[in-house]
Formats: sequence, C-alpha cells, structure tokens
Amino acid sequence: MAKGKSKNKFNQSWLHDHMNDPYVKLAQREGYRARAAYKLKEIDEQDKLIHPGQVIVDLGAAPGSWSQYARNKLADSPRAKDGRIDGAIIAIDLLPLEPVADVTFIQGDFRDDAVYRQLEETVLAASGGSKVDLVLSDMAPNLSGVEAADAARIEHICELALEFAQAHLKPDGALLVKCFHGSGYSQIVKRFKDQFKVVAPRKPKASRDKSSETFILGRYLKTP
Repeated sequence: MAKGKSKNKFNQSWLHDHMNDPYVKLAQREGYRARAAYKLKEIDEQDKLIHPGQVIVDLGAAPGSWSQYARNKLADSPRAKDGRIDGAIIAIDLLPLEPVADVTFIQGDFRDDAVYRQLEETVLAASGGSKVDLVLSDMAPNLSGVEAADAARIEHICELALEFAQAHLKPDGALLVKCFHGSGYSQIVKRFKDQFKVVAPRKPKASRDKSSETFILGRYLKTP
C-alpha cells in the first residue's frame, strides 16, 4: 500500500512539474509537439547546425518536434518557394509519426536490413545521389534501472547513429546524438573522437537539471 502511494505521489509530482514547465508552455504556444524542440533550437543557435539547402536525417523522430524545428529553419530561405522547404528532411522511427509538412517519414527499425535500405534509397533520392549534411538522433532506449544494462543499451543506440553517420555524412557534416552521463559515457565520447575532428558535449537549458541527459556533437569526419 505504501509503495502504491509513493508511486502515485511521484506521478503527481512529475505531472505538476511538467504542466508548469516553461518549455512545455512555450511548445504549446508555438505549435511544437514536445519541449525537446528547444533543446535542438538552443544547440543549433550555438553551433549553427541547420541551414537552408541541407539534407537532414532525423533518427528516432517521434513525436516530431526536432523535424518540426528543422523544417521551420529550411523554410526560412529566399529559395523556398510555394510554401516548400529549401532542402530535405528524412525522419525515421519505430513509432508512428503524425505527418510533418515537407518531411519524408519512414516507420520501422533501421537495424532491419530492409528498412535500412529504404532509408538509404530515400536519402539518395533526396540528395540527388550525394550525402547528408546533418544527422540528428534523439533516440533513447527503454531504461530498466539496471546501470550496466542501461549503459549497454545507450552505447548501442549511439553506435547505430555513429555507424549511419560514417556511411552517409558529407566530410564537413555533423552528427548530434542524445546520450546520458554515467557508465559507458566516456567510451561513447572516445568513439566520437575517433570519427570526428571536433567533438563537444552540449547540455541545453531546456534539458532538465535533474536529468543525466546530455548531447554529443561531432563535426567534420576524419578521413580513413
């Protein structure tokens, strides 16, 4: 009984914090599907990641706020005509995604060979046979609370994004992934440094202080 009360109290506390979160209110006001849009916005404003004309891949896109933000940036261009964007965004997720204007969505697990091929073909079509300017990954595994198991899941998710970036990024492209501080974090940073000339951690203000969530940015692929 006490355990049930404790859980209910936790849920009520989370709901109270969520409803009073300024980024939640801002997202509702500005039409974003999640407060996560402001994490990307802050990093983009600091690092100038998103520019008109780019081809962008959004891994783990649902519910779509990162794709929404990127779409708005690509629409803000003199070359964007008839309400279309200047560039291309390809989003993928295991979960369904309510359509985002001008965003090509693939539902499926890109660890699956058929889904991965579909993603590759869509990227090639969008880029005119070229490569990608920016890979975004807000993917996160289901966490169990068991530190070693969770660290392995997080590392695996980051590895998947890294492998995709290695194969499909332009030499001057960038990869931004969500990660978590804790066991395995230093190994993930090392892998980024093995692949990119510039590697930087980012903790935007929109990322809650109590969360171990952080982001790793890699820029400019090292040549093999």
